[in-house]
Amino acid sequence: MAGTRVGTSGWRYPPWRGTFYPRGLAQRRELEHLSRQVNSIEINGSFYSLQRPESYRAWAAETPEDFLFAVKGGRFITHLKQLRDVETPLANFLASGVLALGPKLGPLLWQLPPRLRFDPGRVEAFLTLLPRTTGAAAELAAHHDERLDGRAHTEIDADRPLRHALEVRHPSFCTPAFVDLLRGQDVALVVADTAGTWPFLEDVTSDFVYVRLHGDSELYTSGYTPDALDVWAAKVRAWQAGEAPTGEHTLAPAAPRRPGGRDVFVYFDNDVKVHAPYDAIALAGRLSSD
Repeated sequence: MAGTRVGTSGWRYPPWRGTFYPRGLAQRRELEHLSRQVNSIEINGSFYSLQRPESYRAWAAETPEDFLFAVKGGRFITHLKQLRDVETPLANFLASGVLALGPKLGPLLWQLPPRLRFDPGRVEAFLTLLPRTTGAAAELAAHHDERLDGRAHTEIDADRPLRHALEVRHPSFCTPAFVDLLRGQDVALVVADTAGTWPFLEDVTSDFVYVRLHGDSELYTSGYTPDALDVWAAKVRAWQAGEAPTGEHTLAPAAPRRPGGRDVFVYFDNDVKVHAPYDAIALAGRLSSD
């Protein structure tokens, strides 16, 4: 049965200390504290640099049994290489410890930079590289370069499906051809609410939906009003029920209804003024009362 995961983009934010996190709570216990109030979190440090296997193992150990992490792909792949010649960097990313999350590994998020225009050939070549199972990811990770020698994790405890989501930020992606490409690759188009800064698209392109809420009226800063959270809750319910509504934020015909429903992942990234954890808990509360 399809389910919904609601959480935040990251958990290590100094402004949260003494506000959301109780005063005096040790920094090493912040993930433990947050993970008891939401059921998923995006790992964002993986975007800035390769993490280590021991970090992923620790994060898995600090969270409840049924918890899931989304992991953000490295900016070296998306922003510096801009998806070109990235087989080895992708192997390094996968070998850095991502697979050590085991059953707590959720979708991989790939966020493109605002300057990167839609190039169908380049995007399709990248998406074709992405492994669709943890077994395939382990095989690719084994091809890491010498930088990961002695610190790579390329083992898996089980072969599971591996999902991918793509977040775009250049208006040239606002074309039905892009939606068709994602559907052909079974990759989720990230529904990104960025207070009008970057494209806001709601086309359903995979068997799951991935949502990033960066701020209702001010990027990374503003919170979501109760009315706004009600609107998002209604959207999540429709997606989870297997619907693919069309409207002003869709580009292509609706995806077929999925009788078994779709999993939905929602992450709040409006962290500057400590709105993210409270908004996540509020949205999760609305959905849990259904």
